[in-house]
Amino acid sequence: MPKPRGRHETRTWQHDPAAYAPARFRRACRYDAFIPEPLTGFAPSLRAATTGTVSEAERGLGHLGAGTADALGPLARLLLRTESIASSKVEGLQADVRDLARGEARAETQGKVNSTTAEILANIDAMELAIDEAATVTTFTADQIIAIHRRLMTAAPNARIAGVIRTGQNWIGGNDYNPCGADFVPPPPEHVPALLDDLCGAIMEESLPPLTQAALVHAQFETVHPFDDGNGRTGRTLIHVVLRRRALTPAYVPPISVVFARDRDAYIDGLTAYRSGDVDGWVERFAAAARRAADLADAYLAAVDTLTRRWQAMLADAANPRSDAAAWAIIDVLPAHPVITAAVANAATGRAKAAIHAAVDQLAEAGVLIPLSGGRRNRSWEAVGLLDLIADLEAGETPRPGSKPAA
Repeated sequence: MPKPRGRHETRTWQHDPAAYAPARFRRACRYDAFIPEPLTGFAPSLRAATTGTVSEAERGLGHLGAGTADALGPLARLLLRTESIASSKVEGLQADVRDLARGEARAETQGKVNSTTAEILANIDAMELAIDEAATVTTFTADQIIAIHRRLMTAAPNARIAGVIRTGQNWIGGNDYNPCGADFVPPPPEHVPALLDDLCGAIMEESLPPLTQAALVHAQFETVHPFDDGNGRTGRTLIHVVLRRRALTPAYVPPISVVFARDRDAYIDGLTAYRSGDVDGWVERFAAAARRAADLADAYLAAVDTLTRRWQAMLADAANPRSDAAAWAIIDVLPAHPVITAAVANAATGRAKAAIHAAVDQLAEAGVLIPLSGGRRNRSWEAVGLLDLIADLEAGETPRPGSKPAA
């Protein structure tokens, strides 16, 4: 029987008379809060098979990330966008692929979007913040985690807690009124600041393989659960902070959350196993998910590349504009913007507005872009075939060669 990665502390819950609760939840009751052991300096003993799984997954991730961010360009943003959306999906935040893409296009031009779309798009912003800033600071502190959470929760219904470390007891499962009988009770609030400082120390270490480190950091963060909400999405963002800081995935974000979302119960079971002391089982499960994510990313990057070449052929057949025409430049950025507006195309390509409008017309006539409803000023276009691919990627399905025609 493995030794738990921490200890339980029994406490008594006293009902707050100012808070509503049904009569049966107003009585004092006892619960066990879990206080994890520090992570800094922890070197788990892993089975040879698990070490092999980690190495195999790191090779897959490293092979895919051998290029540069500039070379991946819009494809890198497509993967970041997919990972962010899948991370929200793990928490039950879901939106139709097309509705979300159209909402994203509206948001990029300061248009209005519904609350669910806004919250999912905020997760994309939080992931970008983690990649651009948190992963590159010399000294990683709780301030970086707080900044990620603040960006994540800015559009949430409970935005008042954005970037605020909890000062009360939280819990997972059970009832809404007290932690007695909950599935898991994180450490009491007075332990959180020290545990976060320890976690930040573990993020800055380089003694473990990067993927093992990312697995442990994520599981430890989920155990600490330092915020009243948004912990899962923040914790999955930290996976990519570690992988980027360790230069395993310097140019892209592997869609690990896609794999977690596909089998959420197995993911939760793995985190529970970590707390129970089965660190080996959690690391193996995490590494297997990372390898699957690398395979998915590789397959979809190839599929999107094939689709892009189809668009180019369609444009050549219909109009064959000169090689420096804006239409070709728009095709290059479409993987990052499955639904695009003239304003977004202008910002993404740097081409003049008049050239953009002419190019969009050419692409629509060629069948590359489908015009969507909307006023002339804020009209948007969908890239043919791309959202079908994205839907399959977000579902964790392997692309089927030839199954996604460009027209």
